[in-house]
Amino acid sequence: MGFTAPVPEAARPATIHSTATQRRIILDRRNRRLLVLDGERELRRFPVAVGRPGWETPVGQFEVIQLAANPVWEHPATGVRVPPGPSNPLGSRWIGFYRDCRGRSGFNGRDHLVVQGCVTAGFHGTPQRDSIGRAVSHGCVRLFDEDVRELFELVQLGTPVTVLP
Repeated sequence: MGFTAPVPEAARPATIHSTATQRRIILDRRNRRLLVLDGERELRRFPVAVGRPGWETPVGQFEVIQLAANPVWEHPATGVRVPPGPSNPLGSRWIGFYRDCRGRSGFNGRDHLVVQGCVTAGFHGTPQRDSIGRAVSHGCVRLFDEDVRELFELVQLGTPVTVLP
């Protein structure tokens, strides 16, 4: 299992997940594509980047657990914080769907990274536009920033998320 540990500073207030909508997210890791469905109708399709080997995006059934506009990113190992803005690795939106508090350790392609405590994975924007379509993250799902802004408006807390291998 792979993931990253962004720490958005402020999350949007909780909303009640409407049973009237059947909106859900399907992430196809292999094809690096994210679908937003309402029932069986496809609303949107986005290209994405996913977790690199050894830090794969978690597979399974999840739900949106956190929403944050203009998040602050905290480096998972050093604690250095990056404020909202063009150099923030999360872009302008964070949509968390996975949380694990067992910690994580592994090679990130450059360094051995040790994360103590809780780690999260989610959908977020990225200033690294050339990463979209590749397996390069620490488990998060990167989107073009304009796409994650649109996705942010299409989901709410409790929206089901299915991550396929």
